[in-house]
Amino acid sequence: MMAADQLVREVMTVDLPPPQTPFEQATRDFAFGSVWSRPGLSRRDRRWVTLTCVAAADAPQPIEDHVYAALNSGDMTLPEMLEFVLQFAVYCGWPKASHVEGVIRRQWARVCDERGEEAKPWPVLDNGTLGPNDWEQRTEGGVAEFVDVNLVPAPRPETPYIHAGILNFVFGHVWQRPGLDRRARRLITVASVAIDDSPMPLKTHVASALKSGDITKAEMDEVILHFSVYYGIAKGEALHASAEEAWASEQRGSHVGA
Repeated sequence: MMAADQLVREVMTVDLPPPQTPFEQATRDFAFGSVWSRPGLSRRDRRWVTLTCVAAADAPQPIEDHVYAALNSGDMTLPEMLEFVLQFAVYCGWPKASHVEGVIRRQWARVCDERGEEAKPWPVLDNGTLGPNDWEQRTEGGVAEFVDVNLVPAPRPETPYIHAGILNFVFGHVWQRPGLDRRARRLITVASVAIDDSPMPLKTHVASALKSGDITKAEMDEVILHFSVYYGIAKGEALHASAEEAWASEQRGSHVGA
């Protein structure tokens, strides 16, 4: 119990009152004592999965609590959290992202206040951070990034969704932004597509995360367990099935190549 209590303080960066209900006790003993304590993922990795889940779940207090903890612990910087919002928006939607960005504003002000610091206005971003404004160059870069991330040929730009959305914006810009490394974007994306009930994106993003080596099979297993705590066992089952199918396919392919 002491180990679980200590981990709650380390993860959430506050002292919580003693558990009063079975749910509160299980949260402390299982979610923190048994899952957050596991060595298979770093605490930072677990935060990306958790932030994605609580933001998508429309769970007001958990969003506030986990954003505060991520910032107050120093595990995530403010610029990284703001990059998270953009990646999350692509895969879970703009309204949910708008809400979590508002939470980040509030909790960053809280962190600064508790540290006795002034919460300065966020700087206006330079348009140069938006990437190439030559459409041919941008789309070509999007095609290359799509292939590099998904490890399959890029789709033809024959619909507005593919042309303007996928090739120009999502892979022509967002995945190439330097604010987060690819591993963080993989973790956020895998959790998002598992939340979304999107069979094909779930299959492709899990497979490419494993095939690329950005997330190992053992790490993916940890992602699935952590995800299941924050978004439910049923959703976790779908993510687990996709991971097992992708891994089995990868193993068959490696044996054929040998």
